[in-house]
Amino acid sequence: MTAVSAAMLLPLYLVVVNSFKSQDDIQNRPFAATNLTPEYLRAALHNPDFQVLRAYGVTALLAVLVNLLSLAVAGPVSYVIARGLRWRHQVLLLFFLAGTFVPGQVLVIPMIYVLKTLGLMGTIQGFVLFETTLTLPVSVFLYVGFIRSIPPELDQAAMIDGAGPLRVFWSVILPLMRPAVATCVVLHTLGVWKDFVNPQIILGPESGLYTVTTGIFTAVGQYTTNFTVLYPNVLLGIAPVLCFFVFMQRFIVGGLTAGATKG
Repeated sequence: MTAVSAAMLLPLYLVVVNSFKSQDDIQNRPFAATNLTPEYLRAALHNPDFQVLRAYGVTALLAVLVNLLSLAVAGPVSYVIARGLRWRHQVLLLFFLAGTFVPGQVLVIPMIYVLKTLGLMGTIQGFVLFETTLTLPVSVFLYVGFIRSIPPELDQAAMIDGAGPLRVFWSVILPLMRPAVATCVVLHTLGVWKDFVNPQIILGPESGLYTVTTGIFTAVGQYTTNFTVLYPNVLLGIAPVLCFFVFMQRFIVGGLTAGATKG
C-alpha cells in the first residue's frame, strides 16, 4: 500500500513543487524542492490570458446545471423502472446501463453532428445537454438500486392520501434518496470539472468561455510550453476539486452502500 500510495502521490508532488520554481529549475531539476518562490503562483492568479477565478465560476456553473438537469431526468425515470414489474422496465434499465460500456471518445463525432444540427455548438446549452446525457447511465443505475431498497408501502400510503406518481416521487421518495443523490453530485461534479475534450470541442475558443481544464491549455504553445504558467494553473485547477472530494468522499461510500441491501 505504501508503494502504491507513493506512486499515486508522485505526480501531485511534482505539480506542487514545480508550481513554485523557474522554467530552468523545472526542466533541469523537476524533483528538487529548492529555489521555491510564490511569485509564479501569484502571476497565474493575475494572468490576463487565463483568468482562473472566472474559470472557476464557469466550471462551477456548468457542474450545477448538469447536476440539476441530471436529477430532473434520471430521478423520475429511475422511479418508474424501480417500481415497474413488467419486462419493458428491465429492458429500459439495460438500455441505460449499456451506456456505461460506450467510451466517451466514440460519441464525439456523432455529438458534433447533432449539436450542429440543433444549432447548439459553441453554447452552454449544448455542453450541458451533452454532459447530462453522459451522466444518465450512472445516475439511473444508482437511483434504481437505492429506490428498490425503499419499501413500496410508503408509495401506497401516499397514494391513499391522494398523491399521484409524480407527487409521490418528489415528496416521498426523493427526500429519502439523499445519499444516492449526494453520490451522483460528487461523481458528476468531478466529471465536469476534469473534462477537457468536451468543453474544448463544444464550447471552443470562439465562445470566450474557458473551463478550468481548457484554460490550462493556454500555457501550451505550438513549439514551446511555459511551465511557469502551466504548473501553477494545474495546481489552482485541482486544488478546489481535491478539497471537494476529500470533504464529500464519505457521501460516495454511503451512497454506494445504502442501496446495496434491501430492508
